[in-house]
Amino acid sequence: MKFDTIIFDYDGTLADTAPLIVHVTKEALKHFGVNNVSEELVRSNIGLPLVDCLRLEGNLSNEQAEEAVVVYRRIFAEALDNTVYFPGVAATLAFLHSKGIRMGIATSRSTGSLHAMLDSHNLRQYFTAIVTVDDNLAAKPAPDMALEVLRQLGSSADTALMVGDTTFDLEMGRRAGCRTCGVTYGNHSRTRLLEVSPDYLIDTFNELEGIV
Repeated sequence: MKFDTIIFDYDGTLADTAPLIVHVTKEALKHFGVNNVSEELVRSNIGLPLVDCLRLEGNLSNEQAEEAVVVYRRIFAEALDNTVYFPGVAATLAFLHSKGIRMGIATSRSTGSLHAMLDSHNLRQYFTAIVTVDDNLAAKPAPDMALEVLRQLGSSADTALMVGDTTFDLEMGRRAGCRTCGVTYGNHSRTRLLEVSPDYLIDTFNELEGIV
């Protein structure tokens, strides 16, 4: 076995949340008179802290961005039951778990929404470590969140794989000393992912079974 530990990003890697994120972002920014945010811009920022995304996408002040986070989370909470996971996620997580692979999540999402979304599909059982924006660590692409997952799992970076759909995820994993695997079906294109030279690149989630 090449890896005994896998760290996953969440949005765009496990869950197909981009359409929902785009919708909620646009609705939240309307409260600040911003009506022309492009889907491409929102998708390109997924993975960064929410407050930073809203500040950039709405050209908001720091105070307005903090207010926008509150509005965003209120709207998002009303749609949590609509979470859609990418094909093969549940079966592949079950397979990896059966092989004794330790698994964790490092995400810019809040703890409450993440737990609710995982629980809606009975997936939280597979993750021994979950690190979110609420842990107040340096944001991706800094290595801090990945390092904290490794610490909680008692794992070494030498035998760990970081799986994500953005360059932020892959850079975080590499800086933490992990091997990296980009997924091409998420929010950053294959071309953009290749810019950070991932060790692996997969087009479907179940291809992980052949890597580990």
